[in-house]
Amino acid sequence: MNNRILALLAATTASAIYGVNHTIAKGLMPAIIEPYGFILLRVSGAALIFWLLSFFYTSEKVDRKDIVRFIACAAFGMVINMNMFFKGLELSTPINSSVVITISPVLLLILSALFLKEKITWLKAVGIGIGLIGALLLILFGAKKQANAPNIPLGNLLFIVNAASYAFYLILVKPLVAKYNSITLMKYFFLIAFLINLPIGFSQFSDVGWTTLDFSAIWKLAFVVIGTTVLTYLLNIFALKQLSPSVIGAFMYLQPLIAAIFAIMAGADTLTPIRVLAAILIFTGVFLSTRKRKTPA
Repeated sequence: MNNRILALLAATTASAIYGVNHTIAKGLMPAIIEPYGFILLRVSGAALIFWLLSFFYTSEKVDRKDIVRFIACAAFGMVINMNMFFKGLELSTPINSSVVITISPVLLLILSALFLKEKITWLKAVGIGIGLIGALLLILFGAKKQANAPNIPLGNLLFIVNAASYAFYLILVKPLVAKYNSITLMKYFFLIAFLINLPIGFSQFSDVGWTTLDFSAIWKLAFVVIGTTVLTYLLNIFALKQLSPSVIGAFMYLQPLIAAIFAIMAGADTLTPIRVLAAILIFTGVFLSTRKRKTPA
């Protein structure tokens, strides 16, 4: 099996884990743990695991010129990205979150044009417009009142901030992936993220009744730390060694399908006509904006 196929499998597995995570993480907030405290748990647990793993790998020195990029990757990939997603998930619903974040490939295309000077064709521009209309439709009119979703429009808006932040992360991390091994990147990213998130989430983290948690809550928390954090970030870093950021972004299209099936089976969410229409618009926009132009034979 060649490396590209392994990279595609890694990206697919990461998207599947993320899809399930929408419902699992939602079920823990805010009764068990609030979002910012949850992120502190994620990054501290991941930092500990990656530093333990690093003892089995050859130590690499980080070039001084890369330090700012390391900090930026941690800020966009493990601070802004995570906090906005989990706060949005507390306010909105699992299906909404999985649909809105598929706007990330479109945002990635825009950012690539701005920072990597990639050309945006008229077809891509139309796709971007359609995708944004779908996202706005979901934000403004997709608010079906639910007891566990107190502010769906704001939550959906935070998902877009999350998607933009993750797109920045994918662009920033690509040069580092070719230079350092995955464990080196992750151990420093999550250590930096822990230090930044500590003052943000410490109060909510301290409010958790850790000694009274039942097994159901413990395995779900462990899934988010080990599966959704450690494993997915390793899988995506591995995939980035073979695939471009835009291809990795395209795998987010799998998340709504997986998230919707899991959320409906778990009784955590329902489909509505507005959500279906918004999803169709977003997927159409993403499809058009990420199509490659055929070169003449």
